[in-house]
Amino acid sequence: MFIIGIAGGTGSGKTTVVRKLIERLPKGEVTVIPLDSYYNDSSDVPVEERQKINFDHPDAFERPLLEKHLKELKAGQAVEQPIYDYITSSRQKETVHVEPTEIVIVEGIMVLHDPDLREQLDLKVFVDADGDDRLIRVIKRDIVERGRTVEAVIDRYQKVLKPMHEQFIEPCKRYANVIIPQGGHNNAAINMMAKFIKQQLKDH
Repeated sequence: MFIIGIAGGTGSGKTTVVRKLIERLPKGEVTVIPLDSYYNDSSDVPVEERQKINFDHPDAFERPLLEKHLKELKAGQAVEQPIYDYITSSRQKETVHVEPTEIVIVEGIMVLHDPDLREQLDLKVFVDADGDDRLIRVIKRDIVERGRTVEAVIDRYQKVLKPMHEQFIEPCKRYANVIIPQGGHNNAAINMMAKFIKQQLKDH
């Protein structure tokens, strides 16, 4: 099994990189595990308090559970991946059944932050993008998908996303084996990564 960690700021193009990478890798041999599925369950927190949760802080995630699931997948065991409900800030009762595959991609803003998680990654990738480009993508996404106003998105970006990015996400760049500038538009970098991963699988 080859485990790839793909990190980068909110709106950097991580999801596009993952999608394009999957298109270039053997069909049926890639599993994607979103770090967002491992947000802490906040169902025991009063609803008004949930609005104050900082989802861009490392403490927002249950990393030990993700690390446990990766170890189990590597050992050939299936796992039950949580499903996180953004509207209620809690986990759903249902889970996603995940079988071990040759390639596992773990994708999320904090994937390279935790030393124990980094230890399990065979390839560490950081998707880089200009701050203005990320903000534009976040505005478009949050207005369309989450029904927020432009003012609310910009306010959150200035108060939460930008400082959290500078404190926790940007410094993780130094742990990456590969840095992909221009996010999902960088086809040359994605092609090189796909070729490298295929070679690793052959060598194993």
